[in-house]
Amino acid sequence: MEMIHAFVSAHNVLISAGLLILAYIFIAAEKIPKVTIALLGAGITILLGLVSQEKFITDGLNPHYFINFVDFNVVFLLVSMMIIVNISTRSGVFTWIANELLRMTKGHPIKILVALGLFTAVTSAFLDNVTTVILVLPITFAIARKLEIDPLPYLLTEIFSSNIGGTATLIGDPPNIIIGSAAGFSFMDFIWNMTLPVALIMVLVLTLLTLIFKKKLHADSDKMAEVANLDNSKTITDKNLMIRSLLVLGLVILGFVTHDITHIQTCIAAMLGASVLLLFEKPSDILRDVEWNTIFFFIGLFIIIGGVEASGGIKLMAEWILNVTQGSQEAASMLILWASGFISGVIDNIPYTATMAPMLSIIAKSMGADYTFPLWWCLSLGACLGGNLTIIGAAANVIVSENAAAEGHPITFMRFLKYGIAVVAISLAVCTAYIKLMYLN
Repeated sequence: MEMIHAFVSAHNVLISAGLLILAYIFIAAEKIPKVTIALLGAGITILLGLVSQEKFITDGLNPHYFINFVDFNVVFLLVSMMIIVNISTRSGVFTWIANELLRMTKGHPIKILVALGLFTAVTSAFLDNVTTVILVLPITFAIARKLEIDPLPYLLTEIFSSNIGGTATLIGDPPNIIIGSAAGFSFMDFIWNMTLPVALIMVLVLTLLTLIFKKKLHADSDKMAEVANLDNSKTITDKNLMIRSLLVLGLVILGFVTHDITHIQTCIAAMLGASVLLLFEKPSDILRDVEWNTIFFFIGLFIIIGGVEASGGIKLMAEWILNVTQGSQEAASMLILWASGFISGVIDNIPYTATMAPMLSIIAKSMGADYTFPLWWCLSLGACLGGNLTIIGAAANVIVSENAAAEGHPITFMRFLKYGIAVVAISLAVCTAYIKLMYLN
């Protein structure tokens, strides 16, 4: 074993990078559950000594202790928000809001597309993307059946809107949670810096989709009347739960917004909100529905990347970026934005962002926070919006495609790519102009 550790120590950068690349390959192949890959990779990383099992060393705390590389701000924020959303959803409040929006469209297919898009985008900014599309999918299929039209335009709109809307806030998409924790950005930092480009992209994408699907979205007047007269009176299943969950959700978001004043971390605000709601519920019922696969995927991934960081591999990546761009802030920003957009369309944006975040932290130490400030936003915009490129680019895409196939409306990889390329190209073009105008002048 000592010989193995000596060999690993002598080649730690190559071995840790090789483990990370192997994990990427297996995650992209989707033959083995990604949580299994992450935990197996984490176990091997610890076993090989790339990170340490020992919490203490002679001089005190061990900086390479494997737990140190797990970002618990991210873990606790994710778990807490999953609990809050799970409990809130049980009241039926989000379905009620969606139905009311549809009633306002008077059953007009084009207006429904816009309404579903806006609802999905706004909801995805405050709930996670997967929860949002799970909420809206049954409504979408029901509307398509009533209007007797193809649900594909609505499904594609919901996918694109969920990824665009999730880009706007700290809690909207997991990459933003990772970036917020690594860069020290608050909830309001994301609001101030991301709302404008996201809103503009949303308008342009909805306009594009409306023009593309205009000829497909026609329905008889009697069918439209059925949607206009949707019975929404029994959607709220528990009024007390609705009031309680909305009050807590509102206070948690207020906690996020006032972080700069109170200095209470977002994960603490979310944890307190989740705990209050759990006082009125049976915890075992709620915790059963937390996406523990996602949580342990994050934990395993952080440890694998920790091995690369401890070996100095992340530092080498940072130096490579600076060498390639010759220290140019604009060149580095554009490289990160466009590379993130296309890479995140092919592989999961969570491991990609988790790898890039420590690299940008190292660049910040050598080049300063002002130099790195736009780079963080480029990473966020590229990683989140790039998820619209392919059907496997984000978890929400996969959920929608699986449900569509089950309903007899499969979305093929190439069919999605045809629309995804246009949406991502528009999104990254807007982001390029925004970054240059706002941060690089």
